[in-house]
Parts: sequence; structure tokens; C-alpha cells
Amino acid sequence: MKKIYIFPFIILLFFANCEKIVEVDLPTIEPKLVIDASFEVLFDETPATANTVVKLRLSADYFEEEIPVVTNAIVFLTNLSDNAVINFVDGDLDGNYKPINTFIPEDDIIYQLTVIHNNETYKGKATKVKSTKIDNIQQGDDTLFSEDQIELKISFTDNIAVENYYLFNIDTYNYVIIEDRYFNGSEYNFSYYYEDENIEFPKNITIKLFGITKEYYTYFRVLINQSGTNGGGPFQSAPSSLLGNITNTTNESNFPLGYFHISETDTYDIDLIDKK
Repeated sequence: MKKIYIFPFIILLFFANCEKIVEVDLPTIEPKLVIDASFEVLFDETPATANTVVKLRLSADYFEEEIPVVTNAIVFLTNLSDNAVINFVDGDLDGNYKPINTFIPEDDIIYQLTVIHNNETYKGKATKVKSTKIDNIQQGDDTLFSEDQIELKISFTDNIAVENYYLFNIDTYNYVIIEDRYFNGSEYNFSYYYEDENIEFPKNITIKLFGITKEYYTYFRVLINQSGTNGGGPFQSAPSSLLGNITNTTNESNFPLGYFHISETDTYDIDLIDKK
């Protein structure tokens, strides 16, 4: 007699009939003003130049792909030593506000950033932080976890006179933060393992070294921990609200996100080649 087994089919049919799509409504949050005012003073150029752009955005829900820009704000700096005002405008309507006239932040001057948006006023203060030059960057031969990684051997010399904190930006949004606790006044060497799945050789990348405050160092350490090393920069959605040094003086509960900082900055370009 031929036996017929139908049990597996019944189980399959049972689970197929019980399959149900569950839609979860994720909570939405009230958009916050995001202020990215990280100024770069390229001190090693003659004459010195500066990138002084105030980027204004609105925070978005975690899974949103587009970040709204803010084009209707009033933005200016005040030199608190003489109350001179530097006005910024968004000429391209892209949320990036630039000074009307050429502006190079001076040493030992406290600057106050003011942003007025939707009848609320946001303020933050910063003083230019000294930095040092990148001594050398070479492409190495080692890898860390993947054969696609490219070793960058980076060296710079710390200033012994003060306690220093540094931020490296390697290519775009690849951040490394360093404090000089264990190498004060000495040359410091480290390897960074750069990875780009779609890299085409040769490729030129730029590495930037910023001098930063201890507070900005702590801010970036939390930012990296929340968003990962390649976190997408200050506008990347983070698991929690990361408060910077800018306050809402009109409505304290409607606090902004982002930071106001002025860094002496050095840049170094390197051409990556295929060593495989």
C-alpha cells in the first residue's frame, strides 16, 4: 500500500494562512533647528584664508532621506571686543549662510553667533583654537579587517605649551579625535584604515587637521559613538538629541542641535594608488 504524508503541507499551509503584516507607527518628533557653524581658518596659507559657513537645517525623523534646509533666517556674528557685526547671507538659497565680506577670525577674540529663525533667537560663543601642521601622510601596505582597506600613516607634532585636542576629517565624514595626554610636545604617528567600496584608482583625497576645544572633543566623541565613525556629519540622525554650545534665548525648551566652533586647520592632499 502506498502511504501519503500530508503533515508537512498542512503545517506550511497553516503558517501561510497565519502570516500577517504588522505596520508599526514610529513616533515623529518636532523638527529642531540644526546649526553647523564649524569655521576653518587655513593658517598655513599665505595669506591665510577661512571657510566660515553657517549651515542651517531642520532635523528629520530617523528614516527620512532628505534633510530640510532653512533659507529664511537672519545670521550674524558679533566681535565682542569691539561689537563689530559680520552679516551672513544665503545667496544660493541652499541653507548655507556666508559672510557678505571676507572674514578671517582673529586670535584671542570671542565671537558670538546669532541666528534668528521663526521669531526665536539662538546664540553661541567661540574663540579660535590653535592647531599644528600635518607633518606627513603616506600610504601604507597593511590592512586591519578587510583587503579593501587602505592604510594611511599619519604624523604630526604636538605643541608642548598647552593641552591640545585634535580632530581629523579624512576625505569626507571619516572622523578621528585625539588628545595629547600621552604625547604632549612630541611627534605622534598613527595609522588610519580608509575604506571605499567604489574606489577608482588613482584617487585624490584631502585630510584635514583641526585644533579643537576640550568641550568640542567631548561633543564629537559622543557624536561618533552614536552615529559611527562615518556618521554623516552633524546633520546625521542620531539616536538621541546631542546638545552643543548654542542656546535658544527666546524659548529654552526649543533647544537647537549643532555647534559653533572656530578651528585653525591644516590640509594635506594625497593620491591613493592600487598596491594589490
